[in-house]
Amino acid sequence: MSKLAHLMYRGTEFLGCDVSILGGAMSWVSERNLVSAISNAGGFGVIACGAMTPELLDAEIAATKALTTKPFGVNLITMHPQIMDLIAVCAKHQVSHIVLAGGLPPKGSIEAIKEAGARVMCFAPALTLAKKFARSGVDALIIEGSEAGGHIGPVSTSVLAQEILPELCDQLPIFVAGGIARGGLMASYLEMGASGVQLGTRFVCAHESIAHPNFKQAFLRANARDAVASVQIDPRLPVIPVRALKNKGTEEFTRKQIEVAGKLDRGEIDMEAAQLEIEHYWAGALRRAVIDGDVEYGSVMAGQSVGMVHVERPVVDIIAKLVREAEEALAR
Repeated sequence: MSKLAHLMYRGTEFLGCDVSILGGAMSWVSERNLVSAISNAGGFGVIACGAMTPELLDAEIAATKALTTKPFGVNLITMHPQIMDLIAVCAKHQVSHIVLAGGLPPKGSIEAIKEAGARVMCFAPALTLAKKFARSGVDALIIEGSEAGGHIGPVSTSVLAQEILPELCDQLPIFVAGGIARGGLMASYLEMGASGVQLGTRFVCAHESIAHPNFKQAFLRANARDAVASVQIDPRLPVIPVRALKNKGTEEFTRKQIEVAGKLDRGEIDMEAAQLEIEHYWAGALRRAVIDGDVEYGSVMAGQSVGMVHVERPVVDIIAKLVREAEEALAR
């Protein structure tokens, strides 16, 4: 067994794949084509459920199973109003791993997933939360830093890794995400005790990604400084920052926050409805960019590693390059 295979062993055993590289769940991007390609290439693809209805998720899982016999997971947003129905859909299809994202899992959700025989993975943006998840029976953690694209926390990946890995990596598998684009960094996190990594931005420009050519071109042109985090306008609004390429849509989001804050002031909506309205805005803005190719007013969610995405290539080549770079780093 090579040194890399040895370091990845816990992760590959947990996921049931050849290389412990998770595909980050990106709404509209992480669908049947990209997910199956990642799993077929030896990694672990993850469907982004996002705002899908149970019926849509049912169809997406079935379509993914038609494209791969390898294991893959499903990422569910904890605030989804039908999360228990979505868990039931995953159970029907015997999905092996479910990733819970976007906040604390609602009561009974972890138990329902485990009763169906699936493994539960949760995002842990802080050590205290990571310890709480470990105690609550979560099977694995993903620690994602602020360099990542999409919804982000305030702390960098390197700090989270130093904070959480030494404390918990002996207790359960931990996957590191955010800002990873090259195998050398992947190797470093594995040597620190991580069981694997998760990459999203790196896979957007894969041949198998259905992202609009305009969306991919925006990635290929961008550098790290172009991927900026959204600003919270009203402290009452529980807006999770989103990292995306700066464009006119960034200004639109500022206006949207002011509009939603006004509705709160007038008593037209409560706080939960306000947060859902913000999430629906992002879902729509992201669709405009990914599917319709509107990279001026849509949301071009991207991590800071976007500056290291230079060419469009097949998923199998992306994973092979990461593995080669990791092996070279470990051999030094």
